[in-house]
Amino acid sequence: MKFDIAIIGGGPAGYTAAERAGANGLKAVLFEKKAIGGVCLNEGCIPTKTLLYSAKILDSIKTASKYGISAESPSFDLSKIMSRKDKTVKMLTGGVKMTVNSYGVTIVEKEAVIEGESGGLIRIACDGEKYEVKYLLVCTGSDTVIPPIPGLSEVSYWTSREALEIKELPKTLVIIGGGVIGMEFASFFNSLGVEVTVIEMLDEILGGMDKELSAMLRAEYAKRGIKFMLDTKVVALSEVASGNGDTQQIQVNYENAEGAGFVIAERLLMSVGRRPVTKGFGLENLNLDKTARGNIQVDGQMQTSVPGVYACGDLTGFSLLAHTAVREAEVAVHAVLGKKDCMSYRAIPGVVYTNPEIAGVGDTEEALQRKGIPYRAVKLPMAYSGRFVAENEGINGMCKLLLAEDNTVLGAHVLGNPASEIITLAGMAVELKLTASEWKKMVFPHPTVGEIFKEAL
Repeated sequence: MKFDIAIIGGGPAGYTAAERAGANGLKAVLFEKKAIGGVCLNEGCIPTKTLLYSAKILDSIKTASKYGISAESPSFDLSKIMSRKDKTVKMLTGGVKMTVNSYGVTIVEKEAVIEGESGGLIRIACDGEKYEVKYLLVCTGSDTVIPPIPGLSEVSYWTSREALEIKELPKTLVIIGGGVIGMEFASFFNSLGVEVTVIEMLDEILGGMDKELSAMLRAEYAKRGIKFMLDTKVVALSEVASGNGDTQQIQVNYENAEGAGFVIAERLLMSVGRRPVTKGFGLENLNLDKTARGNIQVDGQMQTSVPGVYACGDLTGFSLLAHTAVREAEVAVHAVLGKKDCMSYRAIPGVVYTNPEIAGVGDTEEALQRKGIPYRAVKLPMAYSGRFVAENEGINGMCKLLLAEDNTVLGAHVLGNPASEIITLAGMAVELKLTASEWKKMVFPHPTVGEIFKEAL
């Protein structure tokens, strides 16, 4: 079985690479052992956002009176929320598969194993078949980190995968990890009436986001009843009988500056991060160079230390985000085709789909301080946007721009809906290294929430 290019992993990087390769006339084969779309489409980005939108609708109905609308006793049907999530995933995965097929790509839904490289060809085995290819793109994604907490193996717990398949809601939930995934699930379960406690080892939630805006988001959710325990380490887990002795609950023992204690909840969600998948498919047979952190070393064209072998997505460790993976895949295929291109990580947007949303692009204040780069921060309440005021009664938010000494835009951070939709405006300014005066010359439509950037400028 001879192909020009093989792609291992059918997530955002893999299916994008397959589409671009096929569209440009390369004979391509795509291997995916689970489901086309990868973690993002099947058990990550898309299903969580579908659930969060249902929760957002419920939040809107609960606060409808602020907008002169009467909506008494709103309720929800969890089974229908979950069914809609499944339908959305099925529709989108089917669409991706159809698109990849339309470009003449061979899809093999089995586990591929890299056997090695010789004579300029890479050998791959899959389901009893042997494949030889000129080029290989490895896009195997990431998996949930399970920390070595004493007692974890003896208790029943959720990862994001199980949390997306629930049939009924717990009354109480402890989430270990206050990062993006943890906060999105905290938002969802809080909206549906679950008593949520978030335990985070760091001194603030959302470690990679702007710290000031993260604190504002945390304060908003604290008002809604979520309990946050920061600078807190989980030291042990165990199952204990409930008050009436009928069911088992989980006891989470912790330590912090105030001493030791414990929290008891019906359910536990582990959400401390993700790590690239590097084992189980013969990657070691290529003897690729790795970074100090153990990720696959790549150059600006996503090529590894072995000519003809490329790595994209979570495997590189640059950014465990779907949109980064898509761009990396484009760059890698362009390199194979001999087209001039280079990957830039200057303006990778980060978004947390809570309600309100928080989004950022470019450097944060904390990052600039670590790098010793002089900057000034321009901060503006979201109320300076007329559209935001019209659609967010009694809700605050903030826009923060970070400018270099010559007024080049270094970063932008927004708390308030729809931060996810407007952050790309700032991302383009950061990527193109626009100064404040250059960006300010752009004409923003009125009234839009995106005008907040114009006001800040």
